[in-house]
Amino acid sequence: MQENFDIIIVGGGPIGIACGLEAKKQGLTYLIIEKGPIVNSLFNYPINMQFFSSSEKLEIDEIPFISKEAKPKRNEALEYYRRIVTSNQLNIHLFEKVHEVKKEADEFLVQTDKSAYKGKHIIVATGFYDLPNKINVPGEDLPKVSHYYKDPHFYASQKLAIVGASNSAIDAALECWRKGAEVTLIIRGPEVGQRVKYWVRPDIINRIKEGSIKAYYNSNIQEIKETEIIVSTPEGELELQNDFVLALTGYMPNFEFLEQMGIELSDDGKKLPNYNPDTMETNIEGLFLAGVICGGMETHKWFIENSRIHAPIIINSIVEKMQLAQKS
Repeated sequence: MQENFDIIIVGGGPIGIACGLEAKKQGLTYLIIEKGPIVNSLFNYPINMQFFSSSEKLEIDEIPFISKEAKPKRNEALEYYRRIVTSNQLNIHLFEKVHEVKKEADEFLVQTDKSAYKGKHIIVATGFYDLPNKINVPGEDLPKVSHYYKDPHFYASQKLAIVGASNSAIDAALECWRKGAEVTLIIRGPEVGQRVKYWVRPDIINRIKEGSIKAYYNSNIQEIKETEIIVSTPEGELELQNDFVLALTGYMPNFEFLEQMGIELSDDGKKLPNYNPDTMETNIEGLFLAGVICGGMETHKWFIENSRIHAPIIINSIVEKMQLAQKS
């Protein structure tokens, strides 16, 4: 027999958890479904990652986040969000993947790899960390290539090429160089990204200037081979000896999943989903978006600190809908 809920929340990251907390406070029945562990995306961040935001800006539901430094690290965030889930006894199913969300009459049927559920309302808070932006060159599928970076120890004493100029690429370059990797940065633009954390950017620029880390600007990898990479630079094509490639060129939401649910996306390349910013409800009645997924391809526009407000906006909207339905 299928379980029925007032709200089903797809995604157990910080914003999905915030939505669950709000639903619980309002006395609504809810279920959070997360395909991995609690805050799966944060769990998959690099082990030593430090947030750009200070701890109070990562807080949800005004629950204090105490960290050793002003800007917390990954392990502290994992502890914070885990404690929120467990201490509030949130109804969350972990390691369960949603395959389909289909609207039938005035409710939704949610099919996962383990079960099926019905919900009057759906909140999609799935983030954007699951699908890497591919560089689309021959050899990208070789075992030496990864789109995710975890631990610098793995690359010690290796020739490592890192593609990208944003925070993830620059953090990886500095950490791996400090663990003894021979690091080469392949940067498509003319400089290190302007959004790189302000306390990190001078570090990488100085390492490049002194020659500790080699950087090729206005350059692109053309091909990845077993022991070399072919790089197109302003000075011509180069063949560089190489052991590993980290293609840290960003990630995107699962647009196919959104479209399967019937959510309209803009056709201007940004793939912005259609939703009402006053309620966060999409063009599908009863289906809401929360968190970074609202930004489409513009994944830098929404993050934890400015999308925390989505939770009360959505839950208040749902409560109003339910009250109106009861009166009619």
